[in-house]
Amino acid sequence: MLLPPLADAVILGVVEGLTEFLPVSSTGHLILVSDLLGETGEKGKIFDIVIQLGAILAVCWEFRVRIAQALRGLAADRVQQRFAANLFVAFLPAAIVGLAFQREIKAHLFNPTSVAVALAVGGLVIFAIEAWYARKGPARVTSVYDMTWKDALKVGIAQCFSLIPGTSRSGATIMGGMLFGLSRNVATEFSFFLAIPVMFAATGYELVKNRALLTTHDLAMIAVGFAVSFVAALAAVKGLIRYVAHHDFRAFAWYRIALGIVVLGYFAGS
Repeated sequence: MLLPPLADAVILGVVEGLTEFLPVSSTGHLILVSDLLGETGEKGKIFDIVIQLGAILAVCWEFRVRIAQALRGLAADRVQQRFAANLFVAFLPAAIVGLAFQREIKAHLFNPTSVAVALAVGGLVIFAIEAWYARKGPARVTSVYDMTWKDALKVGIAQCFSLIPGTSRSGATIMGGMLFGLSRNVATEFSFFLAIPVMFAATGYELVKNRALLTTHDLAMIAVGFAVSFVAALAAVKGLIRYVAHHDFRAFAWYRIALGIVVLGYFAGS
């Protein structure tokens, strides 16, 4: 599908922003949409990385008061110190595994078929965890400030599954958090906060590594994608916060399974 570059930027910015923090896999959606748009070269992959910055900043803006409170409390507030330490602990597993296996993951799993399978399997996992969550008693952890380092480590280990394109970073961390004793709201909130260091680190690493591929001719497309991603992500974050207050995640599971089947059928017949 051949569209003007700025139209591609708008479409990809919307896709990135809307899917980054929902349990549906932004990476998976970008791979699929980029393939449909014909943006599959190295520059297309770098563009996908850059527009993630817009989504990251949307979370920073939405939680700016909480982030400022945490930064001010690092020197003397034990609650904020523990919260920051938990984010660091949760950040480490995916950072270590990602650095160790990034080449293998990109070489073998960054394709529509792998994404489709991961989408469908992830949907089944959501159904299983939601069924278990509905049967169990009250959640053990009802505030992000009550989490222990062990809770954070378990969420961080769950996040490692998101290195598989189509799995979803937010889906892995939210479902993992619920499975390990966090309430639905706490798991979602911690996933948002954890996204900030994870995405800044991953995006910064990829930009430094591939900076030679970017030129001044790409600035307009990047600026449009960045801005659209910011606005779309801000809307998605606000919407998800309201959604989890009254709903479970089974609707996302149905979406993932349906999309996975459609994508498998589309690429099997192409």
